[in-house]
Amino acid sequence: MAVTQTRDAVIIGGGHNGLVCAFYLAKAGLKVTVCEARGVVGGAAVTEEFHPGFRNSVASYTVSLLNPRVIADMGLRELGLTFLERPISNFLPISDDKYIKLGGGLERTQEEFRKYSRRDAEVLPAYYAMLDEIGDILRDLAQETPPNLGDGLPGLLRALRQGGRLAFLSRQRKRDLLDLFTKSARDVLDGWFESEPVKAAFGFDAVVGNFASPDTPGSAYVLLHHTFGEVNGKKGAWGHAVGGMGAITQAMAKACEAAGVEILLDAPVEAVHIDGGKAAGVQLVDGRQIMAPIVSANVNPALLYKKLVPPSALTPDFRKAVDGYKNGSGTFRMNVALSELPSFTCLPGKETAEHHQSGIVIAPSLDYMDAAYRDAKGQGISKAPIVEMLIPSSLDTSLAPPGQHVASLFCQQFAPELPDGRSWDDAREAAADLIIDTVDQWAPGFKASVLGRMILSPLDLERKFGLIGGDIMHGHMSLDQLWATRPLLGHASHRAPIAGLYMCGAGTHPGGGVSGNPGRNAAREILRDKDFATAVKLSVVGR
Repeated sequence: MAVTQTRDAVIIGGGHNGLVCAFYLAKAGLKVTVCEARGVVGGAAVTEEFHPGFRNSVASYTVSLLNPRVIADMGLRELGLTFLERPISNFLPISDDKYIKLGGGLERTQEEFRKYSRRDAEVLPAYYAMLDEIGDILRDLAQETPPNLGDGLPGLLRALRQGGRLAFLSRQRKRDLLDLFTKSARDVLDGWFESEPVKAAFGFDAVVGNFASPDTPGSAYVLLHHTFGEVNGKKGAWGHAVGGMGAITQAMAKACEAAGVEILLDAPVEAVHIDGGKAAGVQLVDGRQIMAPIVSANVNPALLYKKLVPPSALTPDFRKAVDGYKNGSGTFRMNVALSELPSFTCLPGKETAEHHQSGIVIAPSLDYMDAAYRDAKGQGISKAPIVEMLIPSSLDTSLAPPGQHVASLFCQQFAPELPDGRSWDDAREAAADLIIDTVDQWAPGFKASVLGRMILSPLDLERKFGLIGGDIMHGHMSLDQLWATRPLLGHASHRAPIAGLYMCGAGTHPGGGVSGNPGRNAAREILRDKDFATAVKLSVVGR
């Protein structure tokens, strides 16, 4: 006989957004249960040993976007969470004897740019000022619920309030904002810079987790999305969590449990119970039932509505809209154990240096990035893939044995589904070999230094973490799936078309990245619907 438990709210998925949502609900007095399918909490933000003595962040791999308000509210630093900043942001090998470094302060980046273009160095402050001004507004909007079609007067007032902030931008900034939302990354960067290495240094952010070319209209927004973050109070900085990304979610789990949240592991959800047109709880695969009038799903919207919610509970129009929801980030992830640090032809040396502690980006031009996408669209796998390599053990020595290292390889472009009926199960090893060979071309000897590797193809990412099509963003970050249209027009307020059912994952506003904003925003809307006292709502989740 199935065991039935009754709670105030149940969260599907124990990734970081699910934990954030659970924490805020529990702090408001609700009895909350989190159901995590895997045997470890954290979703895609976990640290695991993948080779004897070597640990690394398995899927998500770097820190910047995590909301400081979430860090403070959950007391994550008090629970031991520590962030280490990169000394510079990125290092891009350009040729056998040339490279470009990004970060380390404005003047230093300008000095680096002067190697390629004095003009580009001179316009850099204006470019940064543009990104900062627009980014500050969008960073604030990321912490608010978008206006929702069908919400009547409250939705209209919300739209006016949020849109009013944009009204204070100058005419030129409004043009810049329109460009960033609608143009390709190349078009935007061509309007600012003349040097191809400089454009490549910025353009990489436009294809991170984006199965698209830098020539694809709208790709400039993804570039902007990755500038929202900060580390240790420094805007635009990137860093590492000591102990890997799992240290973030382990601290979040401790904060949740201290607030009274129950976290169930090895508890995959089979279905959402619907009773009388309202959410009534969940059915676990093992037969257990958790009944609750509030169900919040930290999963891809396609997974929620196609597999967990019975089709009869959704209208034909809504099911059609879900069928059109776009997934697939073109991402292939690897973790490798290394006997030594890589030595690059353009910057030799195996002793720890600042470029080893940065994002090492193998994508020397926008044309290279475009070719990688076109290859993947045609053949499924790029002939010369885009690779970002991070070596967190160069900052955090706890991850590998003394003198040895771990590296995260975040790779684009790899089609979510291979053409001609080929399976990623058959192609994954060859793709991994190609990625290793690609790095070896720029850092001879890298291949020989690999002691072990963990491979996560798009299909592996879907199986392991529920990332549909391997999509690390829980859905394309394109204009038709952003803000008031994320995930779907009319359902951007974290509410499903079923009373009591909510969405708190990256498939909702503001989208992907380890930010905690979707979870925090969803909790605020749930509490609004529960009609808690205004003072409680504001003290728990802000606006």
